[in-house]
Amino acid sequence: MSRIAILSVNHAQAPVAVRERVAFAPNLLTNELQKLNTIDGVEACVILSTCNRSEIYAVIEDKNAKEILSSYLSQTHNIPRAEIDPYLVYFEADDALSHICNVACGLDSLVLGEPQILGQLKDAYHAAKLATTLDKKLEKLFQHAFSTAKKVRTDTQIGSSPVSIAYCAVKLSEKIFTDLSEQTVLLIGAGEMIELCAQHLNQKGVRNMIVANRTIENAQKIADQYGAQSVSLKQFSSIIHEADIIISSTAASIPIIGKGLIESALKQRKHKPMFMLDIAIPRDIEPEVGQLDDAYLYTIDDLEQVVSDNIGSREKEKVLAQEIIIKQSQVFNQWLSILPNEQLIQNYRTNVNQIKSGAVEDALKRLKNGGDSEQIIKKLADQLTNKILHTTFKNIKQTSLTGLDQCEGCIPNIKK
Repeated sequence: MSRIAILSVNHAQAPVAVRERVAFAPNLLTNELQKLNTIDGVEACVILSTCNRSEIYAVIEDKNAKEILSSYLSQTHNIPRAEIDPYLVYFEADDALSHICNVACGLDSLVLGEPQILGQLKDAYHAAKLATTLDKKLEKLFQHAFSTAKKVRTDTQIGSSPVSIAYCAVKLSEKIFTDLSEQTVLLIGAGEMIELCAQHLNQKGVRNMIVANRTIENAQKIADQYGAQSVSLKQFSSIIHEADIIISSTAASIPIIGKGLIESALKQRKHKPMFMLDIAIPRDIEPEVGQLDDAYLYTIDDLEQVVSDNIGSREKEKVLAQEIIIKQSQVFNQWLSILPNEQLIQNYRTNVNQIKSGAVEDALKRLKNGGDSEQIIKKLADQLTNKILHTTFKNIKQTSLTGLDQCEGCIPNIKK
């Protein structure tokens, strides 16, 4: 019987150096989904890849589901199993249902209750839909997770205070620079995270912002909202020395900022310190940059202390959210339990339609050949009745006989 299975590499167990190795590039996602879906036993799949997690959601007709998914992840990213296995977390059945709901509600995020993960989960779902790697069971699972997250957002205050990765990035910047309004900030990327950073920085009074992105038009959209300057990634190396703060979040597969570039920038700045926060997975800034004097490099994992300082008000809301998840999961499990019956009904309807088509086709031929219409209609009715009821009665008799065999000795012998 097929099972719902989830394999996760996430921030709770795996450091950024591991997470970036198992990240899926957006432009390769469709190919990876279709490749995974062709593996024996895999009936449907969705892949979620963010800065904090890479997860595979699958329906698998194989008791070795964990091994199938683990081998796929290892082979796809060319990582030996010995190096990746300690960081793998596997969920199945009720645990899988609970996990996807916790993810969708932001309860499993680095920043408790952050809303961005729901949008990322929806993007992953739509990518699988376009790649045609969904089935009825996985489709229902994701719709259930989305509706549960909506209910949690409506019925609790889990997302009420402004705690997000972008918010924490700005808070960390404040720990380094007391007055952010005096600093020049370079934002690299043009996704939701960078846009949120720009919003929070603007609220802190930062007026000198530069937005750099591969597509200049996308950078310009964010820059226009906050009176910032926009540049292309080809240009940013010539102005990087102007930045006191660099926050980077792109989808690049390799680092876009190297040690040499920052060394040159620091010389131009006469070694005035630079604060850099890399919130991309894979990382945008070479780790060796952190070895330079006057360069203060942080990754997304360094936000944990800022997160814990701002999370207390959400803890009690988490308890309420998990109660909602439990109740909602009961509804999904009820649907799951009747799914085999739905398939049986669908098969029965298909068979009946085939019987009908054959009988009607036969009747039409006889009418065209000049047969008696009244007799043909009566015969058609008899054929349909007999053929449709034959299978039904056969199944009822079989069920009855099975029941008698199981209850042998408990029914009185009426012949006596």
